[in-house]
Amino acid sequence: MPSRATIEEVASTAGVSRSTVSRVVNGSTAVSPEALVAVRAAIEQLNYVPNRAARSLASNQTQAIALIVPEDTTRFFGDPFFAAIVAGITGALRTSDYLLNLLIASDDPGDKMSSFVLNGGVDGALIVSHHMSDAFIDRIADAVPVVYGGRPVRQREDDYVVDVDNVWSAHQATRRLIDIGRTRIATISGTPTMVSSVDRVQGFRSALAEAGLRPFAEEAGDYSESSGADAARRILAAGRPDAIFVASDLMARGALTVLRSAGVRVPEDIALVGFDDSSVATSTDPQLTTMRQPMYAQGESMARVLLARLGGGDPPHTTILPTELVVRASA
Repeated sequence: MPSRATIEEVASTAGVSRSTVSRVVNGSTAVSPEALVAVRAAIEQLNYVPNRAARSLASNQTQAIALIVPEDTTRFFGDPFFAAIVAGITGALRTSDYLLNLLIASDDPGDKMSSFVLNGGVDGALIVSHHMSDAFIDRIADAVPVVYGGRPVRQREDDYVVDVDNVWSAHQATRRLIDIGRTRIATISGTPTMVSSVDRVQGFRSALAEAGLRPFAEEAGDYSESSGADAARRILAAGRPDAIFVASDLMARGALTVLRSAGVRVPEDIALVGFDDSSVATSTDPQLTTMRQPMYAQGESMARVLLARLGGGDPPHTTILPTELVVRASA
C-alpha cells in the first residue's frame, strides 16, 4: 500500500514553502494566484489528504459538531423522529469538513456533555428534545455556537432555533376532528416538560374553544408508544370520547392498540389524529391521519444554520418550517 503524501512533498512538487501549502489547505486568502494554482495541482497529483489532527491544532478547531439529545437511549433509538433528524444533519454535513458526534444524555444530568464541550471537544452543537430541567444546556450555549431543534425553554434573544409552529399545527389537527363532527375530543400530549408538548396542548385547546367545546380529557405521555397506550387506558377509564388528538404517531399507535383491545372501532367510534407523519403512521391499521412535520428538513436546516455560524455568516435566528395535515383512514 503506497505511503500517504506529506505536506512537504506537496510543497516540493508545487515549488512553494510548507507554510504556503498550509495556508491553501486552511482556506487562507493570503496566497498568490500562481501559488494557489500550483498547490492545488500538486495536491491533486499526489492525492494529498490533509492531516485532520494537525489542522485542528493549527486552527484551534476540532472540525466536529455535536448533536446533543437529553433523552435515554431507548427513546432515541425507538423513535423515527430522531432517525430523520440525524439523516437531515448528515445530509447537510456531507459537503463540509465537519464530523458529527452524537451525545445522548441518558441518566447523566449533562455533566459529561458539558465537560466534553467546554473542554473543546467540538466547535458547535445542535440540541434537540430538551426539557425544562436541562440546565446544562445553558452552559453549552455559553461555550460554543448552538442551534436548537425546537424552541428552548429559556429562549434568549440571540438564540438560533429551527422549529415548526406547534400551536398552529395542533390547532389544525384538532380542527380536523371538529370538522368531521366530533365533539367529545380528548388529547394525549407529550412530555409536559417540553415546549413542543405545551404548545400542542395550547393549539388543541384553542381549536376547541373556537368551536365552543371543552376538552373531554387531557392525558400526558412522554412521546413513547407505551405512554400513549397508558394514556388511552386512563381516558377510557374516565368515559368514552369520540375523538383523540395524539401529539406523536408513536403514542397514537400505542393508543390505537388499546382502543382495538377494548373493542373500540377507529374511526367509527373514536377518530384518531397523530403528529409527525413518520413511518409509524402508515404501519397501523387503519393508517393514521396525522400532522406532517418535515423532520429531515429540520435536521438539515439546523446543520446549515450552524455551519453558517461557524463560517462567520449571519443566518436567521428563527427558521419556522411548514407542516401539513395528511388525511388517512383514522379520522
